[in-house]
Formats: sequence, C-alpha cells, structure tokens
Amino acid sequence: MFTRYNRDLFPNSVTVLILNWNGKELLETFLPSVVEYTPSGFAKVVVADNGSTDGSIEMLKAKFPSVGIIAFEKNLGFAEGYNQAMKQVHTPFSVLLNNDVEVTPGWLDEPIDLLDSSIEIACVQPKIRSYHVRFKYEYAGAAGGFLDRYGYPFCRGRIFDTVENDFGQYDRPIDLLWASGACMYVRTDTFKKEEGFDANFFAHQEEIDFCWRLKARGYRIVFCYKAHVFHKGGATLDTANPNKTFLNFRNNLLMIYKNMPKRRLRSVLFARYFLDRLAALRAYFTGNKDDARAILRAHREFRKLKRTYRYTRFSNMRETKLASIPEIMNKSLLWAYYVKKRRTFPKLQFIKEVYMALPTEDSDMRDYFDLDY
Repeated sequence: MFTRYNRDLFPNSVTVLILNWNGKELLETFLPSVVEYTPSGFAKVVVADNGSTDGSIEMLKAKFPSVGIIAFEKNLGFAEGYNQAMKQVHTPFSVLLNNDVEVTPGWLDEPIDLLDSSIEIACVQPKIRSYHVRFKYEYAGAAGGFLDRYGYPFCRGRIFDTVENDFGQYDRPIDLLWASGACMYVRTDTFKKEEGFDANFFAHQEEIDFCWRLKARGYRIVFCYKAHVFHKGGATLDTANPNKTFLNFRNNLLMIYKNMPKRRLRSVLFARYFLDRLAALRAYFTGNKDDARAILRAHREFRKLKRTYRYTRFSNMRETKLASIPEIMNKSLLWAYYVKKRRTFPKLQFIKEVYMALPTEDSDMRDYFDLDY
C-alpha cells in the first residue's frame, strides 16, 4: 500500500487534475493550497484548460511554474474536458478536483490508501464542507451521494435545499452510490476502461451517471471521512441560471434511461413525466418562469436524444452484475422530504440497517439517527 510513511518510494503515483475554464481568479485563490498540500514526487498537479480567454494559462506559467498544463483550443465542457485530459494521465491514481476547492493538510493520505487497499474500490470521496461557512456541509457532495427510486440525487448532510452543519455525525466509513465531481479520487485505469464521463452531458450529473455505471458493474464507491476539503460551489454556473436547471433535468433523465433496470424503467419515466411538470408549475408560480421553461425544454431534449442512447443502454444492461444496488433508496425522496418532513439523511429508513451495526458504545450516535422509527 502507498501509506503516508513509504510513499516516497512510489514517485509519480497520483495526478491531481483540475479542469479550468476562464477561472483565473479562482485558480489564484485556490491553487496555492493544492500546491502546498500535494507532496511533490508522489503526486503532481495538472491544470486542464478548456480554451480560457481570461489569461488563465499565462497566469499559471508566471505564478505556478511547477503546475503542469494541458491546453484545449475550445471549451469541451466538464465531462469531455476531463475525458480528454485523462487520456494524458498515466499515474495509477487521479484526483478530479474543481478549481474552486481548497484542500487541507494530508488530503491525499487516507483516500489514496483506500483506493490502493482494494481493486474493487474505484472511487473515493472526502468530506466536502462549505468554503464560506466552514462548519457546514457543501451542497455538491457533502458526505457522499445516493439516489431515490425516481432518480433524485441526495447526500448525507444535504437533502434538496436542507444542508446540515458538520459536527461529526457522518464520521463513519460507508459505501456510496456516487462521489462528487468536486473532489473525486479515482483509479485511472478504471476511469479509462469504463469510458469515463458521458460527453453529451457537457456538465452536471455526469459523475452520478459514471458512478451508477460503476456500481452496477460491481465496483465500490467509498466515503472517506478522515479527509476533508472546502468547496466554494456555483463557480461555473450560478444556481439561478436556467441553463443549469436544463442540464440537471435533462442529464438526470438520460442517466435514468441509461442505467435503470428494465423492470422499473417504464414506471420511473412515467412518474418523472408528471413530477417534473409539477416542478415546472412550482417554478412558474413562484416567479421562476425561465426555470419552468428549462424543465420543459429538458424533457423535449431527452425525448430527442433517447433513441440515440439505445445501444448505450443495451451495453450498460449487458455489463450489469448487480440485480439491485442497496445505495438506491426504494422509496420516494419527495414524499419523505415534503410530506413526511424527513429532511436529514438519518431519518430516511432505507439506510437504517447501516447504522444499526454501529458499536453499542456509539449509543449517542444511534439516538441521533432515530433508529427506532
């Protein structure tokens, strides 16, 4: 194993790959922590630039001469940008890191050791906290991701708009359905073998689609609470941007079509037809008319693209090894959140069995998780 005590014996084992598009100011703010806390020799830092026009590359050459640069002529998007950059990575392990993430001392230690401990572990996610409110989880990843039966993603520490403070309540190792693309540790050969991100997604939910594919094929996605980073969030597209709404809804539907088992696909897409229209109506009557139009446009685009994904779906189903994935909740998150008012992860019954296995000395933790409901 590449333990922190002997990693000097294993040079060039990790590539920290940061995708950038017109993020000069973000790089100037966040790259210093990455350079400082990434041990040279064992790991190298590389910025893959998506055709920036703000002087990002010139700034990197002047201020961060030790950082490698991969330069693309145009903006390939988050998904294809990483796909193309990873083709030039040859280290055993990679870290896909947003350009608005501040890392901390030892941030590579435990996650890389976890990846190295088992060939079954394909991805690891650290604890992701807010850059602005340091004791709070960050929306995009928090303490690891899951899905409900209708394909809605959620995290330990974040369900819809409810984001928790971090007081150690999720400091336990656990398998996830998906690891956040804000900071994802991954086996380089696995990323390439399993064809990386879906380039058609451009941005948003490509990591969930990728990890769902991995889980179905028998890999493990693991949360590492001993490492943490701080994520600014919303640096690429503002949360109020209707294009972000469009990409999230369209990509989510494509992800469902690609990965959902046949026995459930028709009923799930039927339900989503109505649920997403309810979401559009809610957006319209709360003054977010652009978001409402974006949701309806996402469905129209999904219907156009679906036929082009038939072979992809066939291929995914052919490679599937797990009949069911325990990290997908067999209930509706919408019902639990809005009707039952269960707005934190421990209140969701599907994961109850995980915490029932906690040692008896963790009785205070068991009480917090409300395991008797």
